[in-house]
Amino acid sequence: MIGVLGVGRPAQALFPEEQRLIQVFEQRSPAVVFIKNATLQWDWFSLDMYEIPRGAGSGFVWDRQGHIITNFHVIYQANKIEVVLSDHEVYPARVIGVSLDHDLAVLKIDVSPEKLHPLPIGTSGDLKVGQQAISIGNPFGLDYSLTTGVVSALGRSIRTMSGRKIHDMIQTDAAINPGNSGGPLLDSSGRLIGVSTAIFSPSGAYAGVGFAIPVDIVKRVVPQLIKYGRVRRVGLGVVLVPDAIRNRLRLKGAMILRVLRGGAADKAGLRPTRRNMLGQMVYGDLITKVDGKEIKNNDDLLEVLGVQRQPGESVEIEFQRGRRTYGTKAVLQELDD
Repeated sequence: MIGVLGVGRPAQALFPEEQRLIQVFEQRSPAVVFIKNATLQWDWFSLDMYEIPRGAGSGFVWDRQGHIITNFHVIYQANKIEVVLSDHEVYPARVIGVSLDHDLAVLKIDVSPEKLHPLPIGTSGDLKVGQQAISIGNPFGLDYSLTTGVVSALGRSIRTMSGRKIHDMIQTDAAINPGNSGGPLLDSSGRLIGVSTAIFSPSGAYAGVGFAIPVDIVKRVVPQLIKYGRVRRVGLGVVLVPDAIRNRLRLKGAMILRVLRGGAADKAGLRPTRRNMLGQMVYGDLITKVDGKEIKNNDDLLEVLGVQRQPGESVEIEFQRGRRTYGTKAVLQELDD
């Protein structure tokens, strides 16, 4: 007799693909945590302080020292943060470090190491469009949930709460709903390839496109957040002309507005925007390449001088001054927050 589904397939018979997904979920879900945050609000009539829930999100265990990774926007403006582990035990968490530019935060809970199950860390530089992507999280505050899809695009850019762009974002069609933010995006072997961070939808509900911060960025940012509480930024010691103004001049590059005296750009001979003796505006040097990579706007320059760079590292700079093109070498400096 032919069954309705699977041509007589027994109810307990699973295809290899199903078995693999079940295995990934069972092995990796203990690493995923539920994050609750709340703010304190003062009642002027009773003079009491009330705890107001702000929302919830996901996160995951980074190491056995109790470090938890999530999105910055998940804990934004929270006065109280709690982490719920897979055994449903609730632990108070403190913030160790945040990076608005990368929408990442590191929390710390005090718990015995044997209760923590860190995820194996993969890579994102070798991802291919079409390969499987697995998202585990707590959508809508429910218990663990798994969704699957594929890596639908690479190299996307989205803006964070700081206004900066995160480049090389992973786009996936795996459903990422409210509550999944901060949770892991895994490959078919269950290795971390990204941190689910946003959906592209006017309503906020899943609409077919989700994004994740590539794990290669996470691997560079998180150790700095754990060690310093912030990302040690390097740069040239300049203030740039806003892109909107530079665009009006029909120029491509990063134009210098001001140069910090004694900074990297100053020592490299780069010039700021200024007025000449006649009061006429003389535009600053226009950086067009760094280490051979084309610079079209301010975001391009910030990307090139990203977290992979170290203070004291030298870079080759090509720039335009007037109608002529020059080259120079600059030694990157650490920037103040």
